[in-house]
Order: sequence, then C-alpha cells, then structure tokens
Amino acid sequence: MAKNSQYKILVADDEPAITEGLSELLKEEGYKTTKVYDGTEAWELVENQPFNLVLVDLMIPGMNGLEILDEIKKKDLLTEVIIITGKGTISTAVEAMKAGAYDYLTKPVQPNRLRTIIPRALERQDLVMTNKKLEETIKSMSRYEDMIGQHEKMRQVYRLVDSVADTTANVLITGESGTGKELVARAIHNKSSRADGPFIAVNCTAFPRDILENELFGHEKGAFTGAVSEKAGCFEMANGGTLFLDEIGEMPADTQAKLLRALEEKRFRRLGGTQEIVVDVRVIAATNRNIKKALADGALREDLYYRLSVMEIDLPPLRERMSDLIPLLNEFLSIFNERNTKDVKGFAPECLDALRKYDWPGNVRELKNVVERAVILSTGDTIELKHLPKLTAAPNLKQTTDAEAVSVGKTLHDIEKEVIFKTLKMTKNNKTKAAKILGISLKTMHNKLNKYYLERELEEES
Repeated sequence: MAKNSQYKILVADDEPAITEGLSELLKEEGYKTTKVYDGTEAWELVENQPFNLVLVDLMIPGMNGLEILDEIKKKDLLTEVIIITGKGTISTAVEAMKAGAYDYLTKPVQPNRLRTIIPRALERQDLVMTNKKLEETIKSMSRYEDMIGQHEKMRQVYRLVDSVADTTANVLITGESGTGKELVARAIHNKSSRADGPFIAVNCTAFPRDILENELFGHEKGAFTGAVSEKAGCFEMANGGTLFLDEIGEMPADTQAKLLRALEEKRFRRLGGTQEIVVDVRVIAATNRNIKKALADGALREDLYYRLSVMEIDLPPLRERMSDLIPLLNEFLSIFNERNTKDVKGFAPECLDALRKYDWPGNVRELKNVVERAVILSTGDTIELKHLPKLTAAPNLKQTTDAEAVSVGKTLHDIEKEVIFKTLKMTKNNKTKAAKILGISLKTMHNKLNKYYLERELEEES
C-alpha cells in the first residue's frame, strides 16, 4: 500500500457516482487521486502536471477520452491511459487501445478488475520511464552541447571546454577543416558567464583584406568612397560576448597587427575614426593550418599566436575517432529525415562497410553532406551503396589512383603541381573537395592554381 502513494492517478468522468466511487477505491489502495468531471479540465491538468495514469470516460463532455489520449501521445507524455466506456461503445474503446491506450474498463466498473488492471498499467509506465531515463543517459554520453562523440579524444575536448569556458582566457582551436571548430567555440561561449551576450563569428577567408578590416573594426561616415554612414564592426557587435575568428592563419599580416593591438588594449578605432572604442570581448580563434609551419612561414604572427593561445584545443579528425561514426550517422539521419519529410530507417550493411573504410578527408562536415545527399536520393527505408558519392562508395580509389606515383627527380614545386591537378581530375574539378582531400584551404587552392596558370601563360609566350 505504502509504495502506491508514489503514483498519481487522474479520474475523469461526468457521472459523479462513478468518479467518486473510483476515487475512493483508489485511495483505499494507497494511490494519490485527483477527480474532474470535464474532459477539457482533465487535459489541462495532465498537460501541466505529471500523472502516472489517467482513467477517462470515452464520452466525457469537453475533450472526449480519445482526444485526450491523442494529445498525450502527440506531446510524448509518459502517462498511461485507461478508457472507461459503456457497453455500446466497446468497439470504440478497442480502437483507443490500438491508438495507445493501455486498456479499457466497462461500466459498471468491477472493483476486482480495477485492482488487477491498475498495477499492470503502472508497471508498464515504470518500465517506459526507466527506458526513457536510460535513453537520455546514453544520449548525454554521446552528446556534448552540439557535438557528437564518445571517443576519448572527444571527451578530452569536452574536459578542456569545461575547464576554460568560464574564464577570461582567449582560446585557439586547431584541427583539420570540417572537424567542428565553430561548435567548440559555441560550446565555450554557451557554458561561460557570457552566454547571454552575443556570439559573433567571422570567417577570415570570406573577405578581401580591406573588407575584412572593415568587418572587424567598422568605419566612420566618409572614411572611404561609399561610406555614407557609420558602421559598427564585429568587435563592437560582440561587446559583452564572444568573437569567433575562423581561419585566423589566412588573415593578412597588417590586419593581424591591428587585431593584436585590440586584444592587448581592449580598444580600437574604426576606419577613418579618431575616437577609441573600449570593448569587453572574449576572442576565440581557429585555424586548420599546422601551427609550427604557419609561424615559420610568417603566415601567423608569433606574438598574436601567444596572445590567442592561452588555451589551445586540438580537434581530432574523424578518421582518428571512427567509433563515433554510428552516433554521427544516426544524428544526421534524424536531422535530414525531418528536413526532407522522410522516414529512412538506416544504412545497408555494405553501405556501412564503405563508410567505415573511407578515411573522411573532409571530416564530420563531409559526413554530414554525404548523409544529406543519401537521404535525398533514397526512395525506400534504407540507404544503399548506390546512394553514396563515388569517392565514398569506393574508398580504395585513392590508393589505386596514380596521383601518388610521382617520378623521382622532380622538384617539389612540380610534384605539388602534379598532385593538385590529379586530385582535381579525380574530383571532377571540384576545387572545394580537392582542397579538403589535400588538407589546404580553398583560398590556398585558388592561389596555387592562379600561380600555375600564370606559369603556363609565360611558358607559352616565351
């Protein structure tokens, strides 16, 4: 009896004698009960407070029993429903069971029948709640903010984010393209005391030099031709929050110098301005470059690097955490099913085998794109090998291509040019995909191609 007191049961019937009788019987069994005589009032109670079980009359005024059941299922509430019905509506009660009701009781309700059915319904409700909690626990283990993964290298990233989030330290996030550097930056922001402030993201490769400086620091009216009004830059917009600078290694040297001053002094001038603007901004930067090489080549100022990398977080490539492949596939499958109004259940065994063998040069971003494409192309409930891009479906293609068969004795310049052009041929001139495979930025790819084309023109003229 005492253990029954943990359960809350709602009795809803417009016949007072039935409502009162059932409530008293349930109280005698030790249950906590609430009684109402109107279906709409019953639903309002269920919607706003947890009930383990609802006993509801099929034909109650307001919202009837089927409508209440339907709303409980739509809202995914973990509340069991038992329909109370007269003899003339038993067929409808059976339909209610098909719709998710646990069972039904016919009037007049037999006490022994009630004493038998209630514990069974509550036992099922306990089981559903236990499974739900287990599911949430498993989900929390594989998810951290918007990042998916249980691999130890990802758990190390999560620990670093937890450690640095609520500090004032600037952070540098490193890792290959597509590993999720912006997700890490957002996680740091969301877990910090700045979470209520703005999060402003700037991709340093998306703007030419002069425009990038304007984007960061803004300008005054008349600062240059076309500046018809003043414009706040991203530093101002991020005041009180976080500024995320992606691909910092691609930022021009003179802009790096101005960024360093803004970081050191917490103030800056707009383009064409004389007044210094004071800001409270935390900067998180990211790069896919090899840091040592970037410093040696002068692509990244050493003093700026040390200012940005008070804490450095390195994201592992997908090929080094392949145990996370299935959770990632399930997550993306769910997302793109919803976006495309589809109900794809999973992946064929040979499809999963190909996905496991592929080394994912574009990392999680490439995986996400592959799943989206596959969901769109799929016409059944399973993603098959034919729905994957050719490079992914044939993971050994990179080993069989002659892109690596470079003749000994060639200069490094000629070898680099040969590999780039063969990679472009392999990707059918898809520069973005070729850049991902080669581990360079799209901007670097364009710069190298422009250089090669210029060399070719000069050779033809000579």
